[in-house]
Amino acid sequence: MGPRGQDDEQDGQRVARQEDGRRVVGDEEDGRSTGTAPDASSAPSAPAPSPPGAAPSGAAPSPPGAAPSGAAPSPPGAVSSCGDERVAAVRRAGALGRLWRGRAQLTLSASLLAVALTGGTIALGEGRVPASAPVSVGAADPGVLGGGDLDASVTALQTHLRSQPKDAGAWATLALAYVEQARTEGDPSRYPRAEQALRRSLSLAPDGDQALAGRAALAAARHDFKDALAFADAALRRNPYSERALSSRIDALVELGRYADAAEAAKTADARRPGVPVFTRYAYVRELRGDVTTARRVLEQALSAAGSPGDTAYVATQLGQLAWNQGDHETALSCYARALAAEDGYLPALEGRARARAASGDRAGAITDMETVVARSPLPGPLVELGELYEARGAAGDRARARRQYALVDAWTSLARANGVNADLDTALAAADHGDKRAALRAARAEWARRHTVHTADALAWALHVNGRDAEALPFARRATATGYRNAAFRYHRGVIELATGHRAAGRASLASALELNPGFSPPGAARAREALEGAE
Repeated sequence: MGPRGQDDEQDGQRVARQEDGRRVVGDEEDGRSTGTAPDASSAPSAPAPSPPGAAPSGAAPSPPGAAPSGAAPSPPGAVSSCGDERVAAVRRAGALGRLWRGRAQLTLSASLLAVALTGGTIALGEGRVPASAPVSVGAADPGVLGGGDLDASVTALQTHLRSQPKDAGAWATLALAYVEQARTEGDPSRYPRAEQALRRSLSLAPDGDQALAGRAALAAARHDFKDALAFADAALRRNPYSERALSSRIDALVELGRYADAAEAAKTADARRPGVPVFTRYAYVRELRGDVTTARRVLEQALSAAGSPGDTAYVATQLGQLAWNQGDHETALSCYARALAAEDGYLPALEGRARARAASGDRAGAITDMETVVARSPLPGPLVELGELYEARGAAGDRARARRQYALVDAWTSLARANGVNADLDTALAAADHGDKRAALRAARAEWARRHTVHTADALAWALHVNGRDAEALPFARRATATGYRNAAFRYHRGVIELATGHRAAGRASLASALELNPGFSPPGAARAREALEGAE
């Protein structure tokens, strides 16, 4: 969950409303459980379904007032499309994966249609994994789509709205379906359609908590976390038990760096609507504060209570990410295998498995997995990692292949900004090592001005370092590691900056700590950490 950014970002497998559930988190500050996990039969609705394998809506006809499925007009001031060849390349990459998904999934999600036909009382969900998270491909919690074809569901909603254009709930549900299409396909051009549908919903029901929660989801997907928090609060004033709004509120607080408030919000959500969406958020808040033991316990309880393949895939992937962060690659691979057994082709698990395989020495397997991820969802994180894997392999043509991945990051960023997405953190992270270093620093400063998280602190520290401003970078590098969050890349960045500022003992300790925590945290990063450590001795 965080650029879990971006990340945070992002897989829900069914529409189900949790009418009852028992709390797993409890009231104690240390997170010890005062109850048990929800019954396996109860399927919590999720704030961020990213159904793997959903095909695009393509040319599906749009209902009255909705933007055409093929080319929705952007809101005033937005660019509806970019003529840049790189942007076209991003769309071509996504199209290949969508073709594959269209052949793999042909069933209609009847449960989603039922939601629309009953006034949309259960909406689709927004990315459950905060934007700053390492798992960047639709790592969304289980939720709305019952394992069916997202695009067929969108078409069904559009058809319903042609005959029932005043169904405010269905408009809100359609909006969130567009958000999910944007997330799962790496195509931000769908966000304006979601915005139009939400406006239509609110014009019909100005106090509708579902549409307000949808606006929170859309704002979070665009990385506008202040607005996401405001919309979530507005929704909760109308419906204190809205699972989507409760979940979006936790996400927004995490992404604004308000970790203590996020922990309180998680406890409130647990008291009102316990279930997988809340449990996994609570676990991530504990992980950010260094409490890996509690995070693992809560995730294990959530996994034991998983009531559907989507639940299992989502939670098992989160356990795999937690294990990988601690350098336990064997456990991580086991968790990803469990996720993929539950949901074949589940992108967040494939992305995580690629990292674990690379760290375990299986570079060929890692490249295969990451190529699959990028073909289906060409987002910045996987694109950069695939480029670095090509560079590490060093075969004929790999350098050119790597450059193409980095160029696609720039194209995605242009497309995202044209459709209202704040992409500064993505720019800072990618450009610092593989692009325009001055642009990386501008973006990192802009993002820090908006929100103070461990991820933005690390991004700003590294951008300052690559621009030769290590004295300025050091306080931010220390701040990135101050909460106790166990992240080897953060420790590596801090160690390099400490060495550059003359803090040799501290630098050696930070570099050694990074490699001890996760010796395979990044193909180029781990190698450079070893070189820097050897050079400092």
